[in-house]
Amino acid sequence: MKVALFGASGMVGGAILQELLARGHQVTAIVRHPAKITVQHANLTVQAGDAGDSAAVTKLVAGHEAVISSVVDRANIESSVATAQAFIAGVKAAGVKRVISVGGAGSLEVAPGVALVDTPQFPAEYRPESLAYRQVLNLYRSLPAGELAWTVATPSIVIFPGPAKGTFRTATDNLLFDAEGNSTISNADFATALVNELENPQHIGGRFTVGY
Repeated sequence: MKVALFGASGMVGGAILQELLARGHQVTAIVRHPAKITVQHANLTVQAGDAGDSAAVTKLVAGHEAVISSVVDRANIESSVATAQAFIAGVKAAGVKRVISVGGAGSLEVAPGVALVDTPQFPAEYRPESLAYRQVLNLYRSLPAGELAWTVATPSIVIFPGPAKGTFRTATDNLLFDAEGNSTISNADFATALVNELENPQHIGGRFTVGY
């Protein structure tokens, strides 16, 4: 497929980029600072761009079959929702239907109707970021049916740089824990699950999570 990837220079986005290229997809990596992309590949094109500029998004993603966003502005959490709104508007204007966006674990449920971010023990320093991710998820959920074939892919509580084990699990809205009570996933396994969803959609119009 011809895929546009925003945020390709980050820890998660970089793993997604590697997985896409390994599977033979043609990738346009869109980042604010192209020099940060050091990968060289015949199927890779690097472009400067900002997910928060809807007109630029439209121009950059036109002609692609799918768009993936691995963008979060941790320096300005309040702008994350505005960025997502501009990104979605730009993708729609370009006529691209398939969108996968990386989400956050805070909105996953630890009990029926109880999100992790709403529990008393949730760390206060991570709350603004998690709430922003939840707002972005709700933004996708508010789209009219059929307007975009969207999916939000959410990692576990801890996502770390590491190789693919291939033994991960997936769920929809429930946070995943391993036998020791840990909620973790490597960036490589998360990327594998995300590209699996791209190639074989199982969660269009919804969210899924990945964990060990």
